[in-house]
Amino acid sequence: MSEFPITAGSGRVLPPSQDQALRTAAQEMEAAFLAEMLKSAGLGKVSDSFGGGAGEEQFASFLREKQAGQMAGNGGIGLSESIFEALKRRAADGE
Repeated sequence: MSEFPITAGSGRVLPPSQDQALRTAAQEMEAAFLAEMLKSAGLGKVSDSFGGGAGEEQFASFLREKQAGQMAGNGGIGLSESIFEALKRRAADGE
């Protein structure tokens, strides 16, 4: 992270704390998107023969969310940076 203030499209300077909050929100949004993608891909789906039963079904979503969070934290698919830039522009415009 930079120690210098972030300027957005309008030239307005965002405080570093707001910059970090926007970056965190963008990363969380990417993680939520990735969790849905992992769900659609079948991650956490219970197998018929050696499945963990009801417990596995209950906790599969936690596993997906944690894995998606790790993926987003390690760079993900680049979606969080696009979201961050959009949020930063919006915050600078005062919306």
